[in-house]
Amino acid sequence: MTSAYSRDGFGYGRPNLATIGFDADDTLWQNEKFFRIAQERFTALLSDYAEPDILNKSLLETEISNLKLYGFGVKSFILSMIETALHFTGHHVPEEIVNEILETGKELKSYPVELIPGAREAVERLAGSVNVILLSKGDLFDQERKLAQSGLVEFFDGVEIVSDKTSEVYVKVFEKYGACADNAMMVGNSLKSDIVPALSAGSWAVFVPHELTWEYEHAELPSDAPRFIQLPCIGELPELVAEQF
Repeated sequence: MTSAYSRDGFGYGRPNLATIGFDADDTLWQNEKFFRIAQERFTALLSDYAEPDILNKSLLETEISNLKLYGFGVKSFILSMIETALHFTGHHVPEEIVNEILETGKELKSYPVELIPGAREAVERLAGSVNVILLSKGDLFDQERKLAQSGLVEFFDGVEIVSDKTSEVYVKVFEKYGACADNAMMVGNSLKSDIVPALSAGSWAVFVPHELTWEYEHAELPSDAPRFIQLPCIGELPELVAEQF
C-alpha cells in the first residue's frame, strides 16, 4: 500500500490520496426530508394521544434504543413507530393507525431518488483518478434500490453497505480497496457516523452539512482535527482534491 505522502518532484509533502468513500443518504441523495414527512404523518395520527413534541421525543428514544436490535433504516423506523404508538395508546392501537403506519413505511421505500445538487458531477469527476466507493449503512434492499435509481452505479469501484460505521469498519473497508486509512478520505453529512470515526481511523474526513440531519447523527464539530475539512456543498469536492491532494 502507498504511503500517505507523495515524494515525487512535483508534490513533495502533498497527501497521496488513494480511495474516497462517499456516504449515501443526505450526502449523494435526499433522505431525511422523507423521514420528516413520515414523522409528521405519524404525529398527526396520534394527535389525540399526545402533543407532537412529546411524540417526537419518545419516537427518537425508541429508535435509538432499537438500533441494537433492528439496525438503521426504514424497517427499524416502522417498528419504532408501532412501538411508540403502543406506548401512547396503552397497547390498544386502532387498526387504522397501524395500517397508516405500515403504508407510511411503504411510501418511504418508494420515493424516487433525488440527487443532492452537485453530487453526480463530483462522483463522476473523481471516478478514475482514485478508487471511489459508496460506503453507507442502513437497509440493504433500500440502499440498493436508491443506488440503482441514482444513475451513479457506473462511477463506483465498490459498494459497501454496513450495519454501522466505526473506525474499525473504515480501516477494514479502505484496506479492501487498496488503501491504508491514512491515505483514504470519507465524505458525508453525519458527524457521528461519517466524520468522527473516519478521523479516529486516521483518514481524511470531509464534512458536507445537510440542512436536515437526524438528531442521532449529531456530534461535536472536530474543528481542531488536522484531517478534518468542511465544505459548503459536495460540488466543491473535486477542486479540493485537485488542489490539496
